[in-house]
Order: sequence, then structure tokens, then C-alpha cells
Amino acid sequence: MKTYLKLAGTTFLSVLFMVSCSDDENDGMETPEESYSTTFKMTDAPIDNANVEAVFITVSDIKVDGTSLEGFNKTTFDLSALVNGQTKTLGNIDLAAASYSNIELVLDYDTDASGNAPGCYVELAGGEKDKLEATANSITITDAFEVFATSTNDVIIDFDLRKTIKEEEGTLSSNFEFVSMSELSAGIRTVNEESTGSISGTVNDAENTSDKIIVYAYEKGTFNAETETQGQGEGNVMFKNAVTSSVVAGINNSYSLNFLTEGEYELIFVSYNEETEGSGFEFNALLEAESNTVLDLGAISVTSALQLDANVTITGTKS
Repeated sequence: MKTYLKLAGTTFLSVLFMVSCSDDENDGMETPEESYSTTFKMTDAPIDNANVEAVFITVSDIKVDGTSLEGFNKTTFDLSALVNGQTKTLGNIDLAAASYSNIELVLDYDTDASGNAPGCYVELAGGEKDKLEATANSITITDAFEVFATSTNDVIIDFDLRKTIKEEEGTLSSNFEFVSMSELSAGIRTVNEESTGSISGTVNDAENTSDKIIVYAYEKGTFNAETETQGQGEGNVMFKNAVTSSVVAGINNSYSLNFLTEGEYELIFVSYNEETEGSGFEFNALLEAESNTVLDLGAISVTSALQLDANVTITGTKS
């Protein structure tokens, strides 16, 4: 009997030891992270140069944390047409739910997707093509975006042409180039569409103050009139710190500010007049605008998936 109990005890301890070792081994193994399909799309804020008919770019590769998007092929498209919420789908990649801040956008300046030259260019009103180039063809976008644990993640790459293209002055003909690499990177923002809202509306300019009106969206408290009405950086960009912008256009004098992350924003309405030679528009004045509702134009709260209407009336210009 004692021999049986001794044998049974030894067997029981052996089983416990094996289970313990098995648990230790499982604890040391990494559980694979669940990944979620993430689609990347490109959009643009309008370029405010009347000489520009279109801006074509050729994207040869897009990498997230060093991995290229699945199903992506070299593509050429008119970036300037992707305004007012329109987007161009670039490709997909499976990513774990986390924050990311390393997108590499590779451009081909020399040839487009069909093999024609150039790959990136400004198309002028007369039909001429002015090649666009920068000091490097690989642009690192450092703006962070989130991937959520949901079935759909649409990451918007907002390539703001207004901030990323400059026109060389003092030349007989138009000559456009990309700005410096640091400014080029800073002029591109990334957001997950799931966490964004939009502000749209109409503008009633009964006093006919302007030949063109542009609406700029700023994070609340960040607009400085003295600084923003002066050209900044290599591209001499006015209203440089605006998150996005929209031209008031169409029969309804409408505008649309899209892909705004959650937070409070102030809207700045700006008057432009056509230059005497008819070659473009020049800054005229900041405009006084009143909301047609109780909405405070200096503190508009945007939350995800919210589409706000902000119809305004222009009451004059600011001195």
C-alpha cells in the first residue's frame, strides 16, 4: 500500500511539473497581434493660383513602417481635383490597432504611369507642362494617425498643394517647384477618417466685397492676423498654419472643410481680388462674417462623423 501511495504521489507531482512547464512556455510565446484592413486615400486643399489648371503627381510607392501597400501600382493623377472631400484610393495594408507616424511617399518626377515625361508637373492654363521636382523623391510624412480595432480604417493623406508648391519669382514664364523637403513633409497631414468631421455651408456676400473668397479653418486660438497675412517659409505661403481651406464657389457660393480631427476650430473668411492683368488673385482683406444661426464661428466644436452646417453672411472687411 505504501508503495502504491508513493508511486501515485510521484506521478501526480510529475504531472504538475509538466503542466507548470507548459504554462511557462506559453507565457514566453508572443500572441500574434490582430491586424485590421487599412485603406490609404489621398486628398488636397485647393491651390490659390489662377495660372494653375491642374497638378499631376506620379506616386511609384507608398510604405508604412517600411512595408509597401498591397495592390498598389505606380499611378498618376490630378491632385488638384481632389478637393471638397474627394479622395483617390491608393491601396491597403493590414495594421495592428496603434498609432503610426512613418509614411514614406515615393514620387517619380521623370515619367508618369504610362512612361511619358514628366511624372510630376503643373499644367498651366495655356496647356503647358511645367515639371515639378524636389531634392529627393522620397517624402517622409511624420504626421501621426491612428488605426482602430474596427473592420474599416480609411487613412486620409492630405497633400496640401497650397503649402507644398512654390512659384519662382522674377522669371519671364511660370516656373513651379516643390518647396524644401522639410516644408514638403510639413505640408502633408494624415488622419483616420473615422475620427474626423466636416464643416460646410454657404456664404452670402451681398455687398460684393470680393472677386474670390477663401475659408480657412484654424484650431481655436491659433490664428494670428499679423503673422498669417504675411508670406511664410520658402513657398511664401499666407495663412500657412490653417489646417485646411476651401474656395467659396458654385451657384450657391458654397464651401466645404473636410477631414477635421475632433476639437474646436475658428473659421477665417478672406477676400481676394483679381489682379489688374488678370493673371491671378491677390489678398485683399480679412472679412467680417456672421453666422446665420447661433453657431460661434470662433469656436466650432467638431466631433467624429459630424457634418456641421455653417452658413454665413459677409458684413464687410476688417480694418
